[in-house]
Amino acid sequence: MPFNAPKQPWGRLISSPPISTVDCWGSSPEIPTAGESGDQNGIFSLYVQSLKLFAFWDLVLRVPSVIATIPNALPPKRKNFVCKAVAGEPEKPRILGVELVTLKKIIPLGLMFFCILFNYTILRDTKDVLVVTAKGSSAEIIPFLKTWVNLPMAVGFMLIYTKLTNVLSKQALFYTFIVPFIAFFGAFGFLLYPLSNFFHPESLSDKLLAILGPRFHGPLAILRIWSFCLFYVMAELWGSVVISVLFWGFANQITTVEEAKRFYPMFGLGANVALIFSGRTVKYFSNMRKNLGPGVDGWAISLRGMMSIVVLMGFTICFLYWWVNKYVPLPKRSRKKKEKPKMGTMESLKFLVSSPYIRDLATLVVAYGISINLVEVTWKSKLKAQFPSPNEYSSFMGDFSTCTGIATFTMMLLSQFIFDKYGWGVAATITPTVLLLTGVGFFSLLLFGDPLAPALAKFGMTPLLAAVYVGAMQNIFSKSAKYSLFDPCKEMAYIPLDEDTKVKGKAAIDVVCNPLGKSGGALIQQFMILTFGSLANSTPYLGGILLIIVFAWLSAAKSLDTQFTALCKEEEHEKEMERAAVKIPVVSEPESDSIVGGSLPNPESGDLTGSSSETSTKETI
Repeated sequence: MPFNAPKQPWGRLISSPPISTVDCWGSSPEIPTAGESGDQNGIFSLYVQSLKLFAFWDLVLRVPSVIATIPNALPPKRKNFVCKAVAGEPEKPRILGVELVTLKKIIPLGLMFFCILFNYTILRDTKDVLVVTAKGSSAEIIPFLKTWVNLPMAVGFMLIYTKLTNVLSKQALFYTFIVPFIAFFGAFGFLLYPLSNFFHPESLSDKLLAILGPRFHGPLAILRIWSFCLFYVMAELWGSVVISVLFWGFANQITTVEEAKRFYPMFGLGANVALIFSGRTVKYFSNMRKNLGPGVDGWAISLRGMMSIVVLMGFTICFLYWWVNKYVPLPKRSRKKKEKPKMGTMESLKFLVSSPYIRDLATLVVAYGISINLVEVTWKSKLKAQFPSPNEYSSFMGDFSTCTGIATFTMMLLSQFIFDKYGWGVAATITPTVLLLTGVGFFSLLLFGDPLAPALAKFGMTPLLAAVYVGAMQNIFSKSAKYSLFDPCKEMAYIPLDEDTKVKGKAAIDVVCNPLGKSGGALIQQFMILTFGSLANSTPYLGGILLIIVFAWLSAAKSLDTQFTALCKEEEHEKEMERAAVKIPVVSEPESDSIVGGSLPNPESGDLTGSSSETSTKETI
């Protein structure tokens, strides 16, 4: 008696509709139900049904996620594929073609930079007026201040900052260093300056000057007006610490290289509008002092007003920093970056010195500091001779800051085109080239100014006034190139680095190397003056030193460009690998591995071996 296999259980199981999936190109072969066997009965029918079931579950086990059937979209020959599902990413909201999450980063960063640079311009102009025009002081105090006061304090800050990076969070570190600046500048305007006559040791300084002689006029001036010198150093550190370390470190933390190339120059536009407004602010307070009656301390009134603005801007910076940390997500960095162990101060310094990348970055910063200092201090001495009155000096510096802001604004409009068209390497070489050309012009006027006196008289200028204007142009063009190209290039160079090198490298470079460059220029000037007797006699040698420094700068920029490009490509490759991990690899199964690789056995034709005519290939989505 023939044995009839139960049709319904097998048919119900095998004829179940296939499971669908997402983004899977291909399908599993259709498996006929038991009902399609016709009248086949007995042992042979049970064997065929079992073979079909085996083939079906063999396919299920080979597919790690799901089995898909895409009607009307199959290749000419049906093949088996191993697939992974890919979750589709929703379209991110955009405003004017820019992602909303990017705007939430760029706009607050631009406002922060505006406030920081507004404060820095007021502090920079005020510190020069305080120490240069103070009683018993002159422009010759600046090299001593930068070498013997500013540099040690910068080194001390770097050591403290490097130590605290291993202890405090990034947010706590930011507030720990910016709040003391805000408190000091507020205290100086309302306490230290009004009471300066009571604790400045003027009589002691006069006695020491009589004993030691005029050669020690510069160092003794630091003692004579020590609170003004402290203000000078804190204003210098505002530029090194708040701008370079705190702000740019934060910007590098929340932006990607692509965003930096596009927006660093652009949000700098808003920051350099601050130069124009802050220059007008200094000009306003200068004119206000001019209109005050006799016996009224105009500086005390001006400082209270300007320092109040500085404090208000400082608290605005803190608020913007808090808002970005609370509401803006951080970008995902490459997960393959190695986490470096926490290092002590000496280990950090050794690690930084051993890195060619950091050494090239340090060369750029030191070279800029030396180059600008070789010209700037000489220019300020000429400026003091032309404008001896504090009101006139301060008024000229206000106009100088306004012109610097306009020039920088124009340069920043061009900077994005330079980055897009010529890349990082060309942008990094523009600043040293501009500084070299303008510096040569300034020194040439100092050397050959007397023969040009008759020609200058026709334009109503003396050689001294012409040197002041040419020096001002040199500073304006050099600083505008620095703000629009040099600073963005320098900050972009930190982005591909790992977090440990980025944080400690910035502290070492921006806080120590920046004043080191300025102090190096001051030491060169002091040595030249002592050797050749005067600054005028040493001018040709200073021009030769400037040439050497700029060529070293250009060489370091070229080397850093090669390393930066390689790091960016490496990081982009790692990101591509990570993105590829969530794509759908689709691999066809070899025909020989499974009975499912070819045609299923056809019980009607008696084919139990499967077709071997089809060739399986690997395909990837």
